[in-house]
Formats: sequence, C-alpha cells, structure tokens
Amino acid sequence: MEEGKGPVRVRCQRIGCDATFSEDDNPEGSCQYHDSPLFHDGMKEWSCCKKRSHDFSLFLEIPGCKTGKHTTEKPVLTKPVRKPNISISPSTSSPAINASAKESCSRCRQGFFCSDHGSQAKYVKPKPENTGTDSVAKINTDAQTIPAPAKKVIDINEPQICKNKGCGQTFKEKDNHETACSYHPGPAIFHDRVRGWKCCDIHVKEFDEFITIPPCTKGWHNAQAT
Repeated sequence: MEEGKGPVRVRCQRIGCDATFSEDDNPEGSCQYHDSPLFHDGMKEWSCCKKRSHDFSLFLEIPGCKTGKHTTEKPVLTKPVRKPNISISPSTSSPAINASAKESCSRCRQGFFCSDHGSQAKYVKPKPENTGTDSVAKINTDAQTIPAPAKKVIDINEPQICKNKGCGQTFKEKDNHETACSYHPGPAIFHDRVRGWKCCDIHVKEFDEFITIPPCTKGWHNAQAT
C-alpha cells in the first residue's frame, strides 16, 4: 500500500448489500444480504425470507435477512422451477366461496393483482353525484384528514443510507453534494424475462447482470427517496 493512501475499497457482490469494504475492514456480520430473487406474475419475492412486493423499488429496499462477510465473488443464482398453471372452471366454485377466498388472500386484501383471483369481477360501489356545497364540503373534509408530513432533523455527521435506485451507499450530510450520488432515476423495467432501466435504455436477461448495470445519473444522496 502506498504511503499516504488508505486501503483499497471494493464493492460487495452479495445481492441486497452493495456496500464497499476493504480486506482489513470486513468483520463477520458486516454484510446484510439476500439469496436469489423470484419473479412470478408481476410479483417480486426473495427466496430466503419470502418477503415480496409488486413495486421493484420497494422490493430492492427490503433489508437483507442474512448476515456474513462482504465478498467480491458474485452469487450463483438458481433458476426457480416454474409451477404448472392449473385452470379452474368458474362453474366449480360459488360466489360465496370466491368472496371468502379473496378475503383470506393477502394479495387481494392489499389491492394487488392475484393470479388465483385476478379473473374475478370486483364490485365497485357507484359514487353519488355531489354538486355545489356538498362537493366543497367534501374537499374541505378530505383536506383536514391528511396529516402534514413529519419533519426530520438530521445530524450532518450521522451516517445515512442513500435510497436512490442503484446507489445504496452510506453517506454523511456534511459530505453530500450535487454529484455525490451515482444512481438510476428509473423506472426499472421487467418484460418478457428481460430486465433493465428505462432511464439509460439498457436491458439484460439475468438478474445478477441487471443489478450491476452502471448508474447513469449523478446527483445528491437522498435517504428519504421513494
């Protein structure tokens, strides 16, 4: 190591980590990561902890469920075995059974598309027509029920994790500036087994290739990104 220079830091290749480390600063438990992801019917799921999301940005923000040492070796991803599709005739189940199944399904309760119950018609209650004073009163009522966003006081020396897509670095606000972060403005694209970023128009087939696509934009680190 040259005099006056610190140890060389490299990026961890574990999925869900993306931190930088050096050989003399890599204790056991410093890396928080996931095993391979699963993609099915628009749902993204981690095979290790079974946590899932339809939104890819939220999916990548799910904290790793495993800990260990950082590594520069890329993980070997196992391809999931596709489950056979079983078609169910609408005549074999009554509306009461269908409604009960949707109520017990976690996807349906959260309003997500469900491959098991997605074909069932969803009843939408018609909205009454409001005119004049009624409409104004409703708008005022809705405005009163929305809480003001909470303000957070940040210590400029407090380590934070950047939530910009493709970054994930730890930073301090005192070191933050307009070119400190390299990230993808997005959105991420998943279509016909191809993964990529719309912002830089790069598409690959394998997930481990997708997460190594270089960021295309520079800006400020943001610990509150959505």
